[in-house]
Amino acid sequence: MFKEMVLENLGIDLSDDALKQFDRYYDALISFNKHTNLTRITQREDVDIKHFYDSLALVKTIDLSNVKTLCDMGAGAGFPSIPLKIAYPHLKVTIIDSLGKRITFLKQLIDTLDLKDVHLVYDRIENHAKSHQQTYDVVTARALGKLPLILEMGMPMVKKDGCFIAYKGSNYVDELIESKKALQILKGRLEVERSYELPDDKGGRVHLLIRKQNHVQGYPRSFAAMKKKPL
Repeated sequence: MFKEMVLENLGIDLSDDALKQFDRYYDALISFNKHTNLTRITQREDVDIKHFYDSLALVKTIDLSNVKTLCDMGAGAGFPSIPLKIAYPHLKVTIIDSLGKRITFLKQLIDTLDLKDVHLVYDRIENHAKSHQQTYDVVTARALGKLPLILEMGMPMVKKDGCFIAYKGSNYVDELIESKKALQILKGRLEVERSYELPDDKGGRVHLLIRKQNHVQGYPRSFAAMKKKPL
């Protein structure tokens, strides 16, 4: 069912090996989740749609065949970057997370799935961003935080003409309005605003693709400064 759903709706023809990787991914997620909370979504059908499919849905917003480097901010249990890596093995993926237990899970997962070119960063996002300016073709953030905050952390890492992509729920409009100043300061342009429905009435989602027009020095600020006075 998962294979047919992804092929019909997203145009991705997953190989038998890729499907086996998703099976092992699910097993690893549920096993680790028994002692460490990674997700409240545990039924296989729900994981397939709300995590795996939702991660892969990015392909309807951007052509990943032209993307070489992808950075996933605060990926948690590996969404969206690991499903994207399974479907598009050519991607060089960097995952940033500041919680050690999540990094432990991701290390085990990478070994279990035998994935290459996946780099894990155990650090705060803003720290990595300061030392990796203009590094990635695409930076993603899924269910991470308010848009002005994640823009300031993510945009500095994007190469000029690359893009920052936020996965949002259907109540994103207010955040977008609040982000006008941040977009202006960080030289980002909202290029794609794509709403879509998950299969089986599992909910609505939105991708906000923001194109980086120029690089701006001095960002991100410290987390305390960003929280105290958002852009």
